[in-house]
Amino acid sequence: MERRFRRPSAPPAMPIRPARVLASAHRPVRASWGLGTLLLLCLASWVTGCNSSSAPDKRVLQYLNRDGFGNRYTGNAEEENYVSIGDTVALIDVLKPGRLSSTQVVDIDGTVLLPELGVVHVAGYTRSDLRAYLTERYSAYYDETQLEVQIKTQGKKYFVFGEVYSEGEVQFEGDLTIFEAVMGAEPRPNSANLGRVKLIRADPVDPFVAVVNINDLFDGDSTFNLHVHERDIIFVPPTMLAQVAYFIKALIFPFTEVIREVSSAFFWGSRFGLFDTNLQAGGRNNGLFF
Repeated sequence: MERRFRRPSAPPAMPIRPARVLASAHRPVRASWGLGTLLLLCLASWVTGCNSSSAPDKRVLQYLNRDGFGNRYTGNAEEENYVSIGDTVALIDVLKPGRLSSTQVVDIDGTVLLPELGVVHVAGYTRSDLRAYLTERYSAYYDETQLEVQIKTQGKKYFVFGEVYSEGEVQFEGDLTIFEAVMGAEPRPNSANLGRVKLIRADPVDPFVAVVNINDLFDGDSTFNLHVHERDIIFVPPTMLAQVAYFIKALIFPFTEVIREVSSAFFWGSRFGLFDTNLQAGGRNNGLFF
């Protein structure tokens, strides 16, 4: 009996994907890896830049203000006056005024030129400390002295900014309230917000900021009529309407500047004959336009 063998059927052939399709299928994977790496590199560089920019330089740290307003000589002049740059120091011997008497302005380095002693550093001394110090220095020249020292304040100041006619630094003469300081600076009647006046006492560690309603004093309430100290900053803010007006002015500022310059050019041009204003009569503006 004849046996017939069946040829085993070949396994089904795998469909061959075109090279173009395979390339397109793998391309997004490679692109996503590249994009992720790029984002990581950008993030790392941004963090590094932030850390480097936020880290203060050692030389900057050396000069940072760590106490008070930042001046070299500080104190409370109303409790006991002290010598600062620009003040005048008057010295006299009460026992023999003709023998020792001098009036000097404190120089920028904090020194004055006194008889017999020469250049003496006096800035930062209070009245009593300076009298004791100079008495000790003059004891080498005179057997008996009774010195009196007077400090005339000229270098002490406070500051007023904002919606006032007189902005900037003001000489501090003492016993001053915030109402007197604001009124002395002449607040603008149409833009000054007297209900939100700020008294700023700057300090790197413990700053003090108080918001004062000056209008309360017109009602008879002087509770918040704060005492102004030397180097205080007083800021009179604008009203809401004034802020809107300033915002609109800032928006149209470039256009107003262009119009002003063009009109100025035409004014001076017509004044010096560069433009012929009688164009309707056939005049020509010196060939400037045609």
